[in-house]
Amino acid sequence: MSKKKRLNAADLRGLTNILKDATLHITNLAEELNKQIVHPPFLKSTPLQHLITDIASITYNNVRSITKLVGFGLEKTLTKLEPIFDSKEIPFEHKGLLVAILNGVVGDYLKEKGNPLATRMHFTYKEGDLDLDAAAIEEAYPNINGKILLMVHGSCLNDVWWNWKGHDHGVELAKDLDKTPVYVQYNTGLHISTNGQELSQILEELVDAWPVPVEEITIVAHSMGGLVSRSTYHYGTKEDKTWVKHIDKMIFLGSPHQGAPLERIGNFIDQILEAVPYAKPFARIGKLRSSGITDLRYGTLVDEDWEGVDRFQKQERDRTHIPLPEDVECYTIAATMGVKDAELNLLGDGLVQLDSALGKDKKLHKNLNFKASNTYIVYEANHMDLLNSLEVYEQLQKWIKD
Repeated sequence: MSKKKRLNAADLRGLTNILKDATLHITNLAEELNKQIVHPPFLKSTPLQHLITDIASITYNNVRSITKLVGFGLEKTLTKLEPIFDSKEIPFEHKGLLVAILNGVVGDYLKEKGNPLATRMHFTYKEGDLDLDAAAIEEAYPNINGKILLMVHGSCLNDVWWNWKGHDHGVELAKDLDKTPVYVQYNTGLHISTNGQELSQILEELVDAWPVPVEEITIVAHSMGGLVSRSTYHYGTKEDKTWVKHIDKMIFLGSPHQGAPLERIGNFIDQILEAVPYAKPFARIGKLRSSGITDLRYGTLVDEDWEGVDRFQKQERDRTHIPLPEDVECYTIAATMGVKDAELNLLGDGLVQLDSALGKDKKLHKNLNFKASNTYIVYEANHMDLLNSLEVYEQLQKWIKD
């Protein structure tokens, strides 16, 4: 297992590229806003107004050229210095947090640009990468068994976040119930269905490489991780993957099965900004958010629901309903910041509404229909409390043990 906790030359190049592109985006935004002010909408422009914008364009073009030139020079310099950095990396203890957030917000952009900060999907254990070969797996798990506990994190997080405030559900469940914990780390800015298909593929490789016969796979997924897990099972079944036959249970913690209200609000703001001439340039800022985030609007799980569609426009067509697996016991835990029986409970955990986490939809045919015995609500708790709540842990323990 390899570990990487520090900032190195490749990471610095990635940050340089982000800053360069951010400067270009801001320059473009300023130029467009300047044009909107100099040329008021619905009025005919004079020659003087055209002259003003022409002169301004020369300035903006110079800024863009200088930005690209400086960015190119920095990238080349850092490439030459890479051997020095790699021999003694720069300490940066919060790198994992910042990279996870960056990937959640603009992860698709990072991957498209080949930015070194783009997270690749892989398995981890004790914060180290888990190589998919039998020898490496045996080295990572001296007391390995065939009962895999797969932990799938949520949006803008990574595998390290399972250890929240000193408690890690995966570590504790593995110790108390004799499981082998495996953590997934992935780019949460990519489409949920893209991550679903990729996780299905590497799960197949994991099962093939597992040194002892795989007896069962239990999935515990937080937030977006629950949607990725459902998408993974959908594609794994469709492609007749071996790993699917080993899935025993899937447990979701605060997963927005029916979508998240905050992304719907973001989409509404997009529409307002687009409709107001002077505010229209600022709509570009909102549209920098990732595919993974816009998928959360309705809980999109398959390619067909986003291919050929402008993801920033309100979607008129119905999303594909993916039911819970028939042959797998599925459980869900929802949190609400309100006390029991209070109206505030409808608001949920601050990020995910209660009904969405419970799989309920106004359109009855889209209900996920979790068994009553397979649902649980935690009161006076927020979205992140699900990761360290003793009440949640005891419920997980009970369900997995049964």
